[in-house]
Order: sequence, then C-alpha cells, then structure tokens
Amino acid sequence: MPTPPILLSGFADETSSTKLAGEQLAAMSALGLRRCTLRFVDLGEGVKNVMALTKREVTLLAKLLADFGLEVATLGSPIGKVKLLDVEDGTANKYLPFEKYLKQDVAKACDLAASLGTKLVRGFSFYHPKGTDPADHLPQVVDQLGRIAEACDAAGLVFGLEVEANLVGQTGQLLKQVHKQVNRPALVLIYDAGNLLTQGYSPDECFAEYEAMKPGLGWIHVKDYRPIQTASRGGHIDEEALCEYRPVGRGSGVYDRVLRDIVEGGAAPVIKRMKKIGLSGVLLDLEPHVKGGGQFGGYSGADGMGIALRSLTDLLGYLGLSHDLKTADDLS
Repeated sequence: MPTPPILLSGFADETSSTKLAGEQLAAMSALGLRRCTLRFVDLGEGVKNVMALTKREVTLLAKLLADFGLEVATLGSPIGKVKLLDVEDGTANKYLPFEKYLKQDVAKACDLAASLGTKLVRGFSFYHPKGTDPADHLPQVVDQLGRIAEACDAAGLVFGLEVEANLVGQTGQLLKQVHKQVNRPALVLIYDAGNLLTQGYSPDECFAEYEAMKPGLGWIHVKDYRPIQTASRGGHIDEEALCEYRPVGRGSGVYDRVLRDIVEGGAAPVIKRMKKIGLSGVLLDLEPHVKGGGQFGGYSGADGMGIALRSLTDLLGYLGLSHDLKTADDLS
C-alpha cells in the first residue's frame, strides 16, 4: 500500500507570547507550514479566543492569513469545555444551559469556521462533576454531542472531539463509546498522546487508546510528554501544573508507533473520512506546549515550535512518510 501523504499544521498561538496575529502567522509561514489552527489571537484589541472575535476582526484575520499564504486547518474552538451539569464541584468551569449554548456558541463556531475557510472544528466532551465517574454521564454527553454534530453537519462542517483529562471523553475507550453511540459522520475523534500521558497512562496504554479511537479517528494532535507515573488514574488532573511536555523523539515514543501504524495501512479509514471533506491525507496538528501548557492552551515560542516541527519531520522522514512543508518551488 502506498504511504499516505501527511498534512502538517500547528496551533499558531503557541509561537507568540503576545498572541499578536502578525507574530503568529509570520512564525508559522517562516517554518514553511501551509496551514495553521487558530485559538487565541490579538488583532489590536487585546488577546481573545477566536470565538470572541468581531466581524471586523475576522475580516482582518482572513486578510492576514492570505497575506502570509496560510490556510486554516482547524478552528481551535473551546466548544464542549463547559460543565455538563449546573452543580458546584470546586472547579472554576462554567455552566451554560445547553439550548442557549447550542444556539449561541455552537452557531458562532460554525459561522466562524465558514468565514475562515475551514471545515474542521475542534471541540470537547464536557466536564462531568469533579469526583464522579465519567461513564455515568455518557447518555447526556451522547445526546448533546449528537446535536452539536447535527449543527456542524448542517453547516457542512466536521466536529473533532479531542481526548483530554477531566472531561467525560478523557480516554480513547470512552470516546470510542461516544463515537459509536452518536453515530454521525460529522463527529470524528482527535488523538493526542500527551493528553493521555499526563493522566498517568504508560506508552503502551496510550497506544492502546489510539487503537480504540481508530474507528472514529479524524486527525491527530502532536503533543508528547515525558511519562511520569504519578497521576491518579481517573482522578482530577491539575492541568496548570503540567510541565513535562517534549518534542516528538524526546518524549514517550507513542507517536513513533502511531505513525508506523499509519505506514502499515492503519490510516486508510482516516484518509477515506478526510477525503469526504476535501483533505488529501492525514492531518497532524502540532500543539507542542514545550514551554508550558494549561487547561485552555499552551506556549512553545517560535523556537520551540520550530524544534517541535523539525523533530516531527525527522521522524516522518525516518519512517518514509512524505509531508507538505513549503519548498523553494513554492517561491516561484
């Protein structure tokens, strides 16, 4: 089987401490990337999540993207990073009534994705009350995510559900159940080894979670971590205290195994899904956090993003996988 093409992207806001749009996009363009994921940005009126941008700012951002020769790979929205239930659990997470959330926030994400020219919206699986079993909340999560997927489908978009600590979908096994029960083409899963390693899972277990997610896999976040077996399995993770993120090759080794699986044909279902929305290969979205990470984002600096990207392309080259960084031919 021919090796699939790898489409490279990255979270642009990780390159700039100020989050200034020009700084972010200049760094991503200089690294040779053709696309980026948008999350936090400053367009002259302070740092905002892209969800909070005005129409004028969206127009300005679209122009800057064109000026720097960048497309938007995914909208790095926080959809689904709110409480599932209106109960006090000792966290600072917000609760919003779901009907209002669907009509306002989800609709805004759909409009924003369309305005910025992407069909992929990153999202999450809701915070269950701290101290409860996430599996107990699957029926409500399946219902709400099914309705979000419906809204995305109606807008011609795909909603990618990221595996992450403290949410109902904190493991690949739980997300596998969500994906199966929602059963809509507009809902896919996003694998992120770093978000599993921070919960205390071993590299072998993290690979097993990838295999669980593979039937619904849409794309992959690349964020590695030095395995430390101190986290409480299934317990609450203090995301602001995490500090052992590493470039691929200096972390867990999980991405080596995941990419080898892709070489061996494991990506065929992913490619089939992505072709339906216009992608020509497997999307790897760098979110390195190599200088720190937290609940709503992370920072790598322009240098850290460059190191993380070169570490990834070195691995891709070793495995015989092609990628689509710009070359001298793109300058003509």
